[in-house]
Amino acid sequence: MLAAERHAVLLDRLARDGKIIAKEIALELGLSDDSVRRDLRELAAAGLCQRVYGGALPVSPALVQYADRARVQPASKDRVAARAAQLILPGSTVILDGGTTTLAVVAALPADLACTVITHSPTIAAALVPNDRVEVFLLGGRLFKHSAVTCGAAAVEAAQAVSADLFLLGVTGVHGTHGLTTGDVEEAAMKRALAGRAADTYVLASLEKIGVASPYRVLPLAEIAGIVTDAPDDDPTVLGLRDAGVSILQAQG
Repeated sequence: MLAAERHAVLLDRLARDGKIIAKEIALELGLSDDSVRRDLRELAAAGLCQRVYGGALPVSPALVQYADRARVQPASKDRVAARAAQLILPGSTVILDGGTTTLAVVAALPADLACTVITHSPTIAAALVPNDRVEVFLLGGRLFKHSAVTCGAAAVEAAQAVSADLFLLGVTGVHGTHGLTTGDVEEAAMKRALAGRAADTYVLASLEKIGVASPYRVLPLAEIAGIVTDAPDDDPTVLGLRDAGVSILQAQG
């Protein structure tokens, strides 16, 4: 079997099953484990899969540049944002992660809601300027332009000075086995720092983030209060998360 044919088979299996287990498919195709691992490395280098221990998972479409993310599942993000906005209570302090879903949360806030928002996203802070009853604290640090957020040592240090009732966390991948992931190691560290400053952390997971993975783990599933998603109740990832005891807040259309 030619390399292009093997790649086509692997991608077809990834689309069908949502994962590739290297040993199983090597045995099925009569290939060596090394051949399959080499093929997966090549597919990952081309951005067509996310390699994990023992195989591969679908790569997250949410890893694109910030300016392109608004075009990825916008209706799904609006549904998730509307449900997540209901978690923000009058008088509470909430940390908003960066990203297009949290930007949609800002748009979904009631006009008369009085609360305090802490964020490391200049985009989120700017969007809140017209909200007269929302106090805004912007955490400084090095601007990570890919996601339009601050991160790095200065941003993590600034995060240690705040406390909040709620953190709305954005990730690029939600998977029952590989957990909550994102595409940059420093951004993952910043998300962990922010989660450590909030009483409850809820993950915002629009459709494109369910069942996929990115390179860097953010938090174990046991450390979150729940996941807000509009993925169907019978989605395999959602079913697996529920079986694992994760609270799922369903966002309705």
